[in-house]
Formats: sequence, C-alpha cells, structure tokens
Amino acid sequence: MRLTNGTERGGLARRAVRVALVAALALDLSACFRPLYGPTASGEPMAALLASVQVDDINMAQGQERIGHYLRSELIFDLDGSGQPSTKRYRLKMQGSETVQTPIVSSQTGRAEAGTIIANVKYSLENLDGTKIISEGVATSTATYDRSVQRFASLRAARDAEIRLAKVLAEQIKTRIASVLVTKP
Repeated sequence: MRLTNGTERGGLARRAVRVALVAALALDLSACFRPLYGPTASGEPMAALLASVQVDDINMAQGQERIGHYLRSELIFDLDGSGQPSTKRYRLKMQGSETVQTPIVSSQTGRAEAGTIIANVKYSLENLDGTKIISEGVATSTATYDRSVQRFASLRAARDAEIRLAKVLAEQIKTRIASVLVTKP
C-alpha cells in the first residue's frame, strides 16, 4: 500500500514539474512575439509610420503600366488612406513585371478559355534620401480570369484580374513593410 501511495505522489510531482516547465517556457517565449499593429519599438503608432512612406512610380515594362498604376494607387491608399498630408521619412521604390498564361485552351475552337496573370514586384524601402535600404524583397501573386468570345468581356475580365492582383500585391508589400517598421526604434 505504501508503494502505491508513494508512486502516486511521485507521478503528481513529475506532472507538476512538467506543467511548471511548460508554463515557464510559454512565459519566456511570449516576449518574442510583437503584435503587428500594436505599439511599435519607437513608440509611434503604426498608422503614422506607414503614412510616412512615400510611394514612387513603379517601373514597369512598356504595355504593363496599367497594373503598376493600380498597385501604386492601392499602396498609397493602404499606407495612408487618411488623405491628410504627412511628413515623409521613407521612400518605396518598385520595379515589376507581368506575364499572362493561358493554361486552358478549347480543343474545338483553339481559343484560350481562361487566362492567368502572374506579377512579380521587386520593392525596396529606403530612407528618404536613399542612403540606407531598410527592407527589400519580391512580392509575387497570380490572378485568373475567364476569357469570352466577346472581346470587350475578355478585356474587362483581364482588367478586373489586374485590379485584384494589385490589391493582393499591395497587401503583401504593406504587411512586409509594417513588420520591418514595427521593430525599428
């Protein structure tokens, strides 16, 4: 009987030690995570830091300027949608490319039934005078659309896909910039 009671106490003690160890590790690791839109390392609100980014024109290949225009407009709105003038401390430079693929082709008509737009945007966040690169990377995304026999419907579907694509790319770039600026003192 004593053996059983001692074994139970030892098992409880080991469980308590395990629970305490897990709690200590969780508490220790909780300091590693910082909310993206919470307080920043510099103490400024994230909205003010994002509003201090100047978005330059996007360098796109000839004939692909439309998606560059949509992306720049989305980024300006996402970073500072207030419409109020703010002092700029950072400059966002971008260079992009767009390709269109037609993965589905009708065997009867030989026409493409769908299109996929693939866009790659290389971005660089620099201080305003361009002497220090704060962050750089590549954002990539795709958008698909259905092609129709009607030419205008196909053109409009492609344009809508470009707008969707620009929104996704703008969100990717904004999130990456915010994750860098949140830790910058």
